[in-house]
Amino acid sequence: MMISTNYKYAYLAELTGSLLVYFITLAASLTLGERVSGISQTLIYITPMLPVLLIIWAIVRQFRRSDELLRKTILEHIAIATAITVGWTFTYGFLENAGYPKLSMFMVWPVMGVLWAILAIFDRRYHQ
Repeated sequence: MMISTNYKYAYLAELTGSLLVYFITLAASLTLGERVSGISQTLIYITPMLPVLLIIWAIVRQFRRSDELLRKTILEHIAIATAITVGWTFTYGFLENAGYPKLSMFMVWPVMGVLWAILAIFDRRYHQ
């Protein structure tokens, strides 16, 4: 599995820049969103999603730079992480019907991301 060192640095620069823009936009939206109401508040609160497009762009570029084996491995990890997350969210949805506290949608991505990371670490150790 290969990605050249130059591409790794390019990815880090693109992703870091995108994340900085995201955090600045997030802080600004949380500060300004409290001062307005209605549709303006809604628009301000979803503004951080614009830099997320930059993050997606950086990830897609890096994915396309990788070789076929790495792409296959990444997609396999994402598929397994997604399947486990779907099982967890549906199970918890039924538990909410039984009175368990409601969870925010912000919980889904961290769960899936952690599963993805665990799969990648396990797979890397298994194939060394």
